Amino acid sequence: MSNNNESIGKTFFVVIGLCLICAIFVAASAVGLRPKQAENKLLDAQKNILVAVGMLEGTDIKAQFDKHVQVRLVNLDTGDFVDQDPLTYDYRKMMKDPTGSIKLDEKDDVAKIKTRANIAPVYLAYAEGVESKKVSFVVLPIHGYGLWSTMHGFIALDKDGNTIKGLNYYEHGETPGLGGEIQNPTWVAQFVGKKLLDDAGNPAIKILKPGNAIPTSASDVDGLSGATLTSKGVQNSFTFWAGAKGFAPFLTKVRQGALNNG
Repeated sequence: MSNNNESIGKTFFVVIGLCLICAIFVAASAVGLRPKQAENKLLDAQKNILVAVGMLEGTDIKAQFDKHVQVRLVNLDTGDFVDQDPLTYDYRKMMKDPTGSIKLDEKDDVAKIKTRANIAPVYLAYAEGVESKKVSFVVLPIHGYGLWSTMHGFIALDKDGNTIKGLNYYEHGETPGLGGEIQNPTWVAQFVGKKLLDDAGNPAIKILKPGNAIPTSASDVDGLSGATLTSKGVQNSFTFWAGAKGFAPFLTKVRQGALNNG
């Protein structure tokens, strides 16, 4: 009996020891891979911004991004640039941080995001390179809830702060073949040339039932077939981020010449 108990005890000790060793190995691997994961996440964001402005060429994403894009931070309440290092600012984290965000009233929260960061990044794209100081496009990050998920994307605007030059939804959990078609280049192409805002500075984009959009309209876009709620989510995202709680204060200053000096 004693030998049997000793055998069970030794087995238990070995199992516990192996578990501890595995846990230490996994933890060490996670910590060691964290910088690489952060780097890959940054490169993915840079790639999607370049896609939004049609400047993605070749495979050296970082070099292209550094050459053509400048990241600035904007106070969403005032529309002013913020003198803070954008590389140390975690936008996704601040969306949920009570010290760096506001809780949205239900009447304001058309995009169903619940909270909004006080400061957001904007991306100034220069076709001739950042050193030219000639801004070609302004890229805004947007997000809003669709049918199943929060959909994240980038809107590229002409330097007038109004004419849409590109749209790139890069992260979502919508149904493949239905709501997932927000990434379909054919559908996205409808937005190019449309006006984000009307003459009064109010959100203008209207996503209609498929087939109802007038091609010559400055703001009409056909929704996705079989994906009414996803289309509505895109509409609500545009409405919110082009509105007073979104980038409207910043876009007003853009139209007043805030980008004249790059």
